[in-house]
Amino acid sequence: MRHRKAAKPPIPAYSLASEDLEFLNIEDLRPLRLQLELLKPEWYLRQEGIRSTIVVFGSARIPSPEVARTSVAELERAVCESPDESQLRAELRRARKQRAYSHSYEEARKFSSLVSRKLEDAGLHDFVVVTGGGPGIMEAANRGAQDANSRSVGLNISLPHEQEPNPYVSHELCFQFRYFAIRKMHFFLRAKALVAFPGGYGTLDEVFEVLTLIQTGKIAPIPVVLVGRDYWAKAVTFDFLVEEEFIDADDITSFEIVDSGEEAIGVIQEFYGGNPPQ
Repeated sequence: MRHRKAAKPPIPAYSLASEDLEFLNIEDLRPLRLQLELLKPEWYLRQEGIRSTIVVFGSARIPSPEVARTSVAELERAVCESPDESQLRAELRRARKQRAYSHSYEEARKFSSLVSRKLEDAGLHDFVVVTGGGPGIMEAANRGAQDANSRSVGLNISLPHEQEPNPYVSHELCFQFRYFAIRKMHFFLRAKALVAFPGGYGTLDEVFEVLTLIQTGKIAPIPVVLVGRDYWAKAVTFDFLVEEEFIDADDITSFEIVDSGEEAIGVIQEFYGGNPPQ
């Protein structure tokens, strides 16, 4: 007499824990999700031989010059046709502001392309450009690395407005995060330099994070370069923080402000003296 094989209970409780996505997303398993989000990119980066990086930050809202020009031209035509539309006029003001900042996109692209070539020529070939993987300045930096036939990393994050990775991130080095904290940790784990272009809350948060880590000795000093003197002079009055004694005078020596990608490369090369970082 044949024994019938018992059917598996069609209930979630019987699923393997590692295959039960609903279970893996419960509140109690947040520590496990944090650990997995730390371990997965780390494992992939090791497999790909990525030992050191140059982090590039900047606004997701800054388009390429060609996109900025097209947007302004289209909105100018639309405003001419509907001059009483206040929303169109507001969009045109925003587009013109973005066009004015689009030179930062070109500088970020140029920096990434040059740094991928120059530091490799200087023996610093394992410096790999890493960005947040999104649009704007992040796209420009990943695009510049691709221009130089080099790989680049994208640490994308899931957001309510569906931020997608830009098309210039190397596919094997493109990661998605749920948690800002773990994503930020990955930015700095291999970082041997940080270059920041104009940006908003996210950019400022990331810049001050690394300055705090250096100030408190949590990481060894690395070159921190802020690109765009006019922007940074208005965005943060560092001298005021010194005058009011909220930071020491030495604290503002942990970064440099420049106007171009080439100047930023000079700062990094001077810091390392042409020798690979340890």
